[in-house]
Amino acid sequence: MTTADVRDPLLPGRLLTVERDALIPLLRSRPDADFALPTAACPGWSVRDVLAHCSSALIRVVEGRFEKGVFSPEANDRDIAERADWTHARVLDELERGMTEAGEVIAGRADGAFDRIALGEWVHAGDVRDTLGEPGAYTGAGLPHALSLLARVTRQRGHLRLHADLDDVDEPLQLGGTSGTRTPARFMGDAATLVRLYTGRSADGAPYELMGAEAAELNLYG
Repeated sequence: MTTADVRDPLLPGRLLTVERDALIPLLRSRPDADFALPTAACPGWSVRDVLAHCSSALIRVVEGRFEKGVFSPEANDRDIAERADWTHARVLDELERGMTEAGEVIAGRADGAFDRIALGEWVHAGDVRDTLGEPGAYTGAGLPHALSLLARVTRQRGHLRLHADLDDVDEPLQLGGTSGTRTPARFMGDAATLVRLYTGRSADGAPYELMGAEAAELNLYG
């Protein structure tokens, strides 16, 4: 049994807390114009839209509001539209609350069904950093927690097996399921590039090697 087989119920909350403490002060220091910047990772969404999506998703978890079709593209757009008249500060207040309170709710789901929400929030924080030209997109203090969640999510979903030798992480990372006869793929590069590939973000220009699989096969959202 590997680490990815054993769920740590507190892991998603730790990731959200670490990201909250880094991201919220950064965003509160940025000028209003930055919130209107378009995000390359989420076509059609501005920085403000990404943050509104993140805050609404977490508050749904906190308040247990999961109506039919929740988290679909249409529902996400409605959540963003509902916050269109809010100030940036109000959106950030809701996001901070969600990142503070959602961890306990996620931990309480024994099946780990909401773990991937915490991972998605961290990835979207990377999207925002990337757009703002801030360092630490898809890395930072939360990276060890995020990689642990990524390993668990890929294993839970029976994703293709991959051995990752990361330039900036001491221990190799094992991702994906173990069933089947396919030879495990192998990745060599940095952790941010691995995250980009698994989440459908552009890795153009990043030096890496991927053997035994096509980059598109890693995308969890494809």
